[in-house]
Amino acid sequence: MGDIPRGNRPLSPHLQVYRLPMAAITSILTRITGQAVMAGILLVIWWLVAAVTSDAAFATADAVLRSWFGALVLAGSLWSLWYHFLAGIRHLFYDARMLMEIKQAERASHAILIGSGVLTVLSLILFIV
Repeated sequence: MGDIPRGNRPLSPHLQVYRLPMAAITSILTRITGQAVMAGILLVIWWLVAAVTSDAAFATADAVLRSWFGALVLAGSLWSLWYHFLAGIRHLFYDARMLMEIKQAERASHAILIGSGVLTVLSLILFIV
């Protein structure tokens, strides 16, 4: 046992060798999108509080919200909201011991990514245009 040549092998898989499964990536992304939704919520809360505070405060908040940055944050938050919603539905299936096979979990992960993108575009078309 002590005479085994170890060489320069890594002791554990490294990122160059090991690829995270799609279900793991989407699970991590679920936690990130939960935080991203909060960015949009805070922006909208700031806008609402400014609306009841004063005209100058509302003008500032409204300018930020209607700028390219505000539109980007709100669109990202909208995608995050849809993604988080669909990932929650997938989690309900996991709780019911469904979609537990590797291929099924991978298909569900792809469905969440595609579905959240489609629902975001539909929402933007319906509510912006």
